Amino acid sequence: MTSSDRQVERSVMDAGDIARALTRIAHEILERNKGVNDLALVGIRTGGVHLAHRLVKRIQEIEATAVPIGELDITLYRDDLSLLKEQPTLRKTSVPFDISQKIVVLVDDVLFTGRTIRAAMDGLIDLGRPAEIQLAVLVDRGHRQLPIKATYIGKNIPTSREENIRVLLEEEGEDDRVVISKG
Repeated sequence: MTSSDRQVERSVMDAGDIARALTRIAHEILERNKGVNDLALVGIRTGGVHLAHRLVKRIQEIEATAVPIGELDITLYRDDLSLLKEQPTLRKTSVPFDISQKIVVLVDDVLFTGRTIRAAMDGLIDLGRPAEIQLAVLVDRGHRQLPIKATYIGKNIPTSREENIRVLLEEEGEDDRVVISKG
């Protein structure tokens, strides 16, 4: 990254902001669902998986009960596969429990157009028939192209279409933060 790139990048959430948002979301999930009965979290690769693990840890600290967690790769469910120049990298989907009749909280880092979430819901439905699908995101940046709304939001960050939001996490070798940049 050059120095000119750094000048257009600004931090909008730091590690403390992310930690507080995830703690709040964990409490909201428990409140809305009246505890952890029939609850499961599924993270969307890659950032959503890390956030889902953090949420499960917080929920376990609050309720002293383990919640099932899964990891979902949505690559084959994307609606732009034919438009991609390079072959996409397939990653592992691991949902080691039956999602049928469970309240499944899909977890992702950024909600933008809604297309990733639509693909994730298609992937979930292929695994079973959940009683309900809820959505938890760290950042909602707007610009929806599909009628999808998050159930739990860490922070709303209105952006222009020319801006990018990146969620950097320690699990990926970064300092926890959310940055916004132009271009």
